[in-house]
Amino acid sequence: MEVHNLFSHFHSHDVPEEKLIIHGGKELSGHVTISGSKNSSLALLAATLCCNGISKFQNVPVSLSDIQKMILVLQSLGARFEYNRINGEMFVETNGVVSAEPDHVAVSEIRGGFFVLGPLLSRFGEAVVALPGGCDIGARPVDLYIRGLEALGGLVEIKCGKGRRLRGGSFYLDYPSVGATNTLMMAATLAHGVTKLSNVAQEPEVNDLAQFLIKCGAEIDGAGTSNLLITGKHKLYGCDEHAIMPDRIEAGTFAIAAAITRSCLSISPVVPSHLTSLLDKLKSAGCRITQTAHDTIHVSGICKENGIDRFKGTGIHIQTGPYPEFPTDLQPQMLAFLTTCNGQSVVRETVFEGRMGHVRELQKMGAKIQVYGNSATIYGGSNLCGSSGVLAHDLRGGASLVLAGLAASGTTEIDGVFHIDRGYEDLKGKLQSLGANVKRSSFNYYNI
Repeated sequence: MEVHNLFSHFHSHDVPEEKLIIHGGKELSGHVTISGSKNSSLALLAATLCCNGISKFQNVPVSLSDIQKMILVLQSLGARFEYNRINGEMFVETNGVVSAEPDHVAVSEIRGGFFVLGPLLSRFGEAVVALPGGCDIGARPVDLYIRGLEALGGLVEIKCGKGRRLRGGSFYLDYPSVGATNTLMMAATLAHGVTKLSNVAQEPEVNDLAQFLIKCGAEIDGAGTSNLLITGKHKLYGCDEHAIMPDRIEAGTFAIAAAITRSCLSISPVVPSHLTSLLDKLKSAGCRITQTAHDTIHVSGICKENGIDRFKGTGIHIQTGPYPEFPTDLQPQMLAFLTTCNGQSVVRETVFEGRMGHVRELQKMGAKIQVYGNSATIYGGSNLCGSSGVLAHDLRGGASLVLAGLAASGTTEIDGVFHIDRGYEDLKGKLQSLGANVKRSSFNYYNI
């Protein structure tokens, strides 16, 4: 078995800043394979800190920059990694974790780096963790993390994130935050006594984490619901095998790609129930969607009558919210699609107050959109045109520009590709396999 040791592989080095160049207007076709969930993987890797021994994962999207940075965070604590490039298996060994202070730079670069706070605090009785980074799409305060850990007996100072050993307690989340739910659930698995968490996030990625922890010996009741009852254990052990769920945001992005390019695509593996809110909106606009296998959907974006495009945006109102409502991580992509539909649509963002940065970039391509606070009114039927000056300000906003570029006439050049690399594994290769004319071009300067 060819096993690659990751202990020294993912270290910062000079990499060329790149742009994505898309020659649009081409119909896509074929099948696209969906990678393991980025958001789930970040939490699962952090959760190995709760365990003694080796955990084995399948479907880790190891080429994503966010995953590589999380690996650096864990390596800085003493964790060891091995990765089999042939079958995609990853092994994480945490017996050698002796530090409660991960590398501050690595943590500060990704939102998911903050997930290690709960496991470290519960395992060692203290943790010194830098405040998290990630996309600039709003405040995303960590107060829920802090107040939740304090409810479990932690003594937390924002200045240094220092605490003490935890005990069971009760905490009601004012907002069902995925990050806070994950952090508190991990912390509670090793806390003394019973913990009750109410109004927790119900996203599939949270349930994926719960199932992994249960395999490691945790006692968690209510996984997948809004209330969790967790009986703390003295010790958890490595998991023999855990297959990470498919990335529902990547799957949704490709479903929208079929719609915006008026193409037909087969997409797998997916869990169709994870995509209900998106697929319902696509159907309302005119897409035909069928489930051809338990983990496969077929999306047809061809909706013509007498040669006239019949995709409709009139009456399509989208409001983002916690699962099972429409996911904020698909809002920018769906907004791009609606610019190509006939009629007027409304998109309201309720999760992140700064998640409309992609609108001004879409406007450069001819989209007719007006923004009022966190709501956007889309005047559809736009003939998108390629632009050489669009910038990806964040991960999902960048994905919306890729979709717009695929549908636009002419050539689109997207700067800030590193944002897109955080969440889409081999996006260029997958799009090329579907018939898209996409390439990457390096600038003549370097960014560390």
